[in-house]
Amino acid sequence: MPETGTIITLGVMARIEVRELEYFLAVADTLHFARAADQLGIAPPPLSRAIARLERRLGTALFERSSRRVELTAAGRVFRTEARATLRALDRAVRRAQQTGRGPLRIATPSGTGAGLLREVVRGYVARSGRDAIELVFTRDQVSTVRDGHADVALVCSSADDLTGLQVRHVATEHPVALVPLDHPFAGRPSLTAACLSRDPAYVTEPPPVGLDALIDLVATGQLIAVVGDSALDRLGRHVAAVPVTGLPATDVLLAWPADGPDPRVAGLLDLVRERRSA
Repeated sequence: MPETGTIITLGVMARIEVRELEYFLAVADTLHFARAADQLGIAPPPLSRAIARLERRLGTALFERSSRRVELTAAGRVFRTEARATLRALDRAVRRAQQTGRGPLRIATPSGTGAGLLREVVRGYVARSGRDAIELVFTRDQVSTVRDGHADVALVCSSADDLTGLQVRHVATEHPVALVPLDHPFAGRPSLTAACLSRDPAYVTEPPPVGLDALIDLVATGQLIAVVGDSALDRLGRHVAAVPVTGLPATDVLLAWPADGPDPRVAGLLDLVRERRSA
């Protein structure tokens, strides 16, 4: 979180401190000055004075107060949304500034899909920059992980995601295959339909956020059946079969990273992807 003394200039007349936004959000979330003050570790009177000072600066009431309750005004509801977004943006900016040029390149990635591409570029990046130069962040929501500053670049496996504010590069197209235990009745089939898969109680539409090897182990031990991209085919081992799935579209694999500031480490990763595609 940014320093609480940071000042945000909203216009000629209004200079708002981060601390004031934090105070406002505490009251907006609890709708109770005493509880908000306790949450913030301050006494209620200074909190009330800070909110009144903020309202004077903005020239509008943010709360309707009575002896029985506190409610947000229409202006307060708008300011709550914007204040929360502002604090998130500041927090993200601090994390990105601290990470850029130092520490490992953090890649947010799903389980399974894009595994072949990921393996190749990670190997290439490690060969150039060292074993500790990369960190994989397995998550179901790669886009939010990058937006929140918890990763530097995302391997995104759906163009349906809202990618506003991100730069995007298409890096691969993968076709769906179902990973099933080798002794499962599905293992001998030439293909499976999505409807057939959905009737099996072991089938999960969203695999857990783990690496491909861990996912394959879960399948091999009969704990689940999952659909991944066909780049996973060379990693299956002896206890898992991959069966093509009909009725599901191919997946566009994208790399996405923040558009508001280049990171030389991301540029290095993109160079590796470009080399792989031209090889």
